[in-house]
Amino acid sequence: MARDQIDMTPLQSRDELVAWLEAGVKPESEFRIGTEHEKTPFTLEGYHPVPYEGAKGIGALLEGMKLLLGWEPIMERGNIIGLYDVTGGGAISLEPGGQFELSGAPVETVHQTQSELMAHLAQVREIATPLGIGFLGLGMTPSWSRAQIPVMPKGRYKIMRNYMPKVGKYGLDMMFRTCTVQTNLDFSSEADMVKKLRVSLALQPIATALFANSPFTEGKPNGFLSFRSEIWRDTDNARSGMVPFAFEDGMGFERYVDYALDVPMYFVKRGEEYIDVSGSSFRDFFAGKNAVLPGERPTLSDWANHLSTIFPEVRLKRYLEMRGADGVPWGRLPALPAFWVGLLYDNDSLDAAWDIVRHWTAPERQALRDDVPRFGFKARIKDRYLFEIAKECLILSHAGLRRRGRIDHLGRDESRFLEPLERIIETGRSPAEEMLEKFNGPWKGSVEPAYREYAF
Repeated sequence: MARDQIDMTPLQSRDELVAWLEAGVKPESEFRIGTEHEKTPFTLEGYHPVPYEGAKGIGALLEGMKLLLGWEPIMERGNIIGLYDVTGGGAISLEPGGQFELSGAPVETVHQTQSELMAHLAQVREIATPLGIGFLGLGMTPSWSRAQIPVMPKGRYKIMRNYMPKVGKYGLDMMFRTCTVQTNLDFSSEADMVKKLRVSLALQPIATALFANSPFTEGKPNGFLSFRSEIWRDTDNARSGMVPFAFEDGMGFERYVDYALDVPMYFVKRGEEYIDVSGSSFRDFFAGKNAVLPGERPTLSDWANHLSTIFPEVRLKRYLEMRGADGVPWGRLPALPAFWVGLLYDNDSLDAAWDIVRHWTAPERQALRDDVPRFGFKARIKDRYLFEIAKECLILSHAGLRRRGRIDHLGRDESRFLEPLERIIETGRSPAEEMLEKFNGPWKGSVEPAYREYAF
């Protein structure tokens, strides 16, 4: 999650909200790839959650990273809660339960994503290892209860923590126990945005199946392959899901603005303070009718912050965010940007992908999304298994990356980053199924070995 934006110009008209999104349009030559990934810190001794405070806490980890990297600290009420790279644009931030997130800088190739990731891991290890902290690459913490997990000192999370139980069963699990990897991609026009949004929304369950990696809760199998994906089905349905209106005629920036205006807000930030306005709509705020801030009009910062609290499977900001994948071990992380870049940044692959999904109905897309957390590749749409469609998409992505022809210093193109996914397709098993086999076999019914085998 990037820093909360600061731009205090009061908004006059809905057109400004539309214009803010539209400002994301850029020529293809300026397309970039952003990758964000979260990982769960744990104590190397005993595999416990890591508190914020103390000589070996998350605060100390961030202080160490600040000294090592020379990045600007992001402070809140005297606590360091993140770091920001003024030159490159990357950031490190904390999720509610201490999950450590790298928001990568916008880069041109997946090779650069890989380099950034390797540098980040080396830096994090240098500081974390002496503190006795390791990081886990799973979609959900496999052994801890919610009560065990420490709370990070961020004002927005306090507001979310109070609000979440009112709107869904799993909001607190989402906040404190899950990790994701996501890819952010650009669009060249409104029509290009709509096409990419539709294709990626429809195909998000494929990413969920390929990256399904959260089969354990509190030390036992939970009956799902991606419990993280299941959690999102009952977190807050007013702000998440498959955005069915995106497939209707007239979809564009304006239509997304109208959707976002009615999504309930969490907070308004004024200076250091987070003001709880949870449950009220941005539309009312826009009309000066917010009960907590009567007569006050929102600013562009308020709008940008509000858009960052909407959580559909693909989120529109000034770029598109792919949100369907579980967090995974570091070797598999670059596979996610590679998969989506091959499909969405090559026009032939994008057209072919649209051909796959264009005849699916909203109820069919929804049913697929509902089934995938439990059944993975065995979920079906129309008369096809998801596995067949995943295989087809991987071939399209591979071809798209080859046509892009971005070569590294050894003469390899970006398609090499799909190898982990190609292995998954060859075996026909998602990472979660492989893990469950280990749990029932060599791990002898314990999830403890995950802290060694799936650590960064």
